[in-house]
Amino acid sequence: MCGRFSLTWENWQKVAGKLGLHGDGDVAACYKAQHNIAPTDSHFIVTTEYERRRACVARWGLVNHWARDNRQASKYINARAETIEQRPIFREAFYQRRCVVPTDGFYEWTGPKKDRRPLWIHSPNGELMLFAGLYESWHPAPDRSECTFTIVTCAAKEMMREIHDRMPVVLDEEGAEDWMNPREENPVSLKRLLVPAPTDLLTAEPALRLSSNKSNQRQMLLFKE
Repeated sequence: MCGRFSLTWENWQKVAGKLGLHGDGDVAACYKAQHNIAPTDSHFIVTTEYERRRACVARWGLVNHWARDNRQASKYINARAETIEQRPIFREAFYQRRCVVPTDGFYEWTGPKKDRRPLWIHSPNGELMLFAGLYESWHPAPDRSECTFTIVTCAAKEMMREIHDRMPVVLDEEGAEDWMNPREENPVSLKRLLVPAPTDLLTAEPALRLSSNKSNQRQMLLFKE
């Protein structure tokens, strides 16, 4: 599972450059570093269009285009890789609307039930990571559409399995290009990409407890030695 994640890079131009974006829509105007992105929060996704990457603002929690409301959005923040092409909620997006979700880390919790403590799991060198995702657009009003997304998860292995039995699918650059390709004739073949990240790609360190107070932007700050 992936229930909270981050993108703490302050400079949008640095983010855009790293992602190789050729069009960022309205993302540049509203971008800000986020230490603790929660379900139904606004973030952004990356897609490809005529072999050019573009970014667009999207809310976390998939809402199908036929939905009348978004009350179920928080239930669909993750899509299991094993059944992604089977479940009606994800099937059409899997075949037609695949994206990546830029991030620099995600959170999982360890410890006894009454004293759960968060870990921030990230790249050892602080690089961006690309989560496999799906996206949909629905209409909260007849004249307004909203893009939403879900993060694809797979079974965890090795280091991550000690923390949680699921983890987000982290794609490398080549895998991301294949995953986002809207002209892929056999999307089911892309399930080969939906596997755990190599062990050396991730490291974990303790983080402060979450604050649910929106006035502080849900900041989660890392402990410093």
